[in-house]
Amino acid sequence: MNNKIKTITFTGIFTALAIILAYVELLIPPLFPSLPGIKMGLPNIIIVFLLYRKDATSAIFVSLIRILLVTMLFSNAMAFLYSLAGAVLSLLIMILLRKLNLLSVVGVSIAGAVAHNIGQILMAMLLLDSSELGFYLIALVFSGIIAGVFVGLCGALLIKKFPSKLH
Repeated sequence: MNNKIKTITFTGIFTALAIILAYVELLIPPLFPSLPGIKMGLPNIIIVFLLYRKDATSAIFVSLIRILLVTMLFSNAMAFLYSLAGAVLSLLIMILLRKLNLLSVVGVSIAGAVAHNIGQILMAMLLLDSSELGFYLIALVFSGIIAGVFVGLCGALLIKKFPSKLH
């Protein structure tokens, strides 16, 4: 099969899986209703999997396309900015930690989840011109650790089921 067609097909399938997980996450009631914006980050299971079984470029591409499409389907421009800021910081941290090979899949996922929350808070502080939002980071770091463990465990299970690199 033509390599370009293979890449487009592969990216489409994994982007669709990430979008489905984002939609499923929308259907789940908030874990902490009094703390808005806290989610499990289910689409990141796909991103973690791609980092370990494909490459960083695929993870970046799928993540960015998913954010754009999920925003267009279910959200708004402000949510896009928050998601984008979180995803960029998260991807940078996870790619770096993956290359250094110092942490387990779960450790990389936790670092990515916490980095995502930091990115979102930094974007909110910038857009709303309010440094007080930094206090919300305490709750977000705690929830990021929990979400990172869950996403990392799910990602590790998938990685174990697909023990070799995807081509």
